[in-house]
Amino acid sequence: MADEQDSGQKTEQPSQRKLQQARRRGQVAQSREVNTWFMLMAGTGIMLFLAPAAAGRIAVTLRSFLALGHFLGPAGIDWDAVGATIGQIGFIMLLPLLVLVLAAVGGTVIQIGLVFATEKIGVDLSRISPLAGFKRLFSLRAGVEFFKSLAKVATVATVAGWMAFPAVGQLAYMTREPVAMLPGELEKLTLRLLFGVLGVVTALAVFDYAYQRIAFMREMRMSKQEVKEESKQAEGDPVIKARLRAIRMNRARKRMMAAVPKASVVITNPTHYAVALQYEMGESGAPKLVAKGADLIALRIREIAKENNVPIVENPPLARALFASVEIDREIPPEHYKAVAEIISYVFRLKGKLRPHVQAAAR
Repeated sequence: MADEQDSGQKTEQPSQRKLQQARRRGQVAQSREVNTWFMLMAGTGIMLFLAPAAAGRIAVTLRSFLALGHFLGPAGIDWDAVGATIGQIGFIMLLPLLVLVLAAVGGTVIQIGLVFATEKIGVDLSRISPLAGFKRLFSLRAGVEFFKSLAKVATVATVAGWMAFPAVGQLAYMTREPVAMLPGELEKLTLRLLFGVLGVVTALAVFDYAYQRIAFMREMRMSKQEVKEESKQAEGDPVIKARLRAIRMNRARKRMMAAVPKASVVITNPTHYAVALQYEMGESGAPKLVAKGADLIALRIREIAKENNVPIVENPPLARALFASVEIDREIPPEHYKAVAEIISYVFRLKGKLRPHVQAAAR
């Protein structure tokens, strides 16, 4: 009951992440009928293109073997000659067998690609549990597969019987024909059956692949809660992200406040904004903004500046402009050079850092 309720809640399409995790576990949409279709196609191709030449070469090998009596020696059967002949026949059959193997592997690779399900290597005790096996045996999926197999066998048998029925009346006629004609007639009948069965299996493969794909995607569906949890895992928990952002901001604020005592001047709004600038005489480059803040942070900057005897100058337009346009640890832009230079000169005159002729020039 709980499983049905949980299944009913899974209304969302599976995410790419869940499909990738399922693929790593070996859970993929695969149709056995597609593999059967590839094998049947390979068998039909072998019958049409490879079998005549292979049968001719095998016949030649056997005729030469029997005609020359290679299998008989003074001490009885010459097993070395028999083994050599079997090896020749095996070599002739190697190419058809290789085509069948490639068809079997290709049917799987074309459907699902190369899957390395490392989790399948371990021992899963639930798969050898009698109770779990009983549940799988009488599950809805097992029932569907059982009835599909019955329908497939019935359909293939019906088509094969319908294709072979016209040849039943020819059996008596074929017994009166020369033996050399029988292989050709049997080949025609076999190819007729193969093409008929191939048509049925093609339809079954298309239907079964579509069914397996739909059933797999339905099984992989997610509930809205699962989507939310996966989104949190993929993007990070918003609460944790906010906490980390707050920690980073707090550390940056501490570093900024630690730079205020070394500032040359603090320019204020006077109450809403405060920016701290640092500049040393003789340095190349423009003054650098080492701290800035609004409201409570601006108040704290002013307090630290007072505690450390850093000059505070009120210039609301300049304070707002620097606060908005300059980042921390960046030099001021050229458009503010003149205004800042006047303030820096004023501060240095107060501290007695400017020589008399420089002070006169500043006036």
